[in-house]
Amino acid sequence: MTLKPKGETVGSDILQRMREDILGCTLAPGTKLRFEALRTRYDVSFSTLREALARLVAESLVVAHGQRGFAVAPVSLDDLRDLTQARVLLECEVLRLAMERGNDDWEANILASYHRMERSQDRLGQHYYLDAKWSTLHGAFHLALVQACGSPILLEMRAQLYDRANRYRRMSSQFRKKWRPKEIEHKAIMNAVLDRSPEAVTMIGGHIQETTDNVIEFAGHMFTDAAEDSTGIAV
Repeated sequence: MTLKPKGETVGSDILQRMREDILGCTLAPGTKLRFEALRTRYDVSFSTLREALARLVAESLVVAHGQRGFAVAPVSLDDLRDLTQARVLLECEVLRLAMERGNDDWEANILASYHRMERSQDRLGQHYYLDAKWSTLHGAFHLALVQACGSPILLEMRAQLYDRANRYRRMSSQFRKKWRPKEIEHKAIMNAVLDRSPEAVTMIGGHIQETTDNVIEFAGHMFTDAAEDSTGIAV
């Protein structure tokens, strides 16, 4: 087994911790990221922090303000809508490719991913959607659906969009009183994908759009442009 250099391991760990803190809104949208506070929080050097921040800027989770430093990327209705449109286009395409190219191993991985997610949900009970481990299994299930698309570049692009959207989803989960029956949707999508049904592509697009609609309903007050109506006119 090839071991990573210590510096690379520390850098990867800090990047993952910072990414998780942003996605989970522990570092809230718009928060200024001051180096001294970050160094104390993560117990690492300035150079390691700078590298992690550069990576997060590339992922659109952090914004750089020139000489004024860094901040957690803000959230907005315009960004969410644009992000949703991009995700629907990309997700539908990689799913279509996966259904064309997927083999028995791909199908088995989908079934296994769904089973792990379902079992976790059963154990966690009513508020499963607040659990970070369930969120990870949920992401793994959706990745399994498209894993056989055959394009590493498209999968990389998809992963970046998924992470950005996951921040919005996790924001809304903090405020909603109830969760729609996603296990029914997930099972229906899975069955359609395994059947290679064209309907699966329509279903996954609707699944993404419905999640966005729920984010706007439950977490819209956190958006920087929440004072605008659907026409873009300030109210």
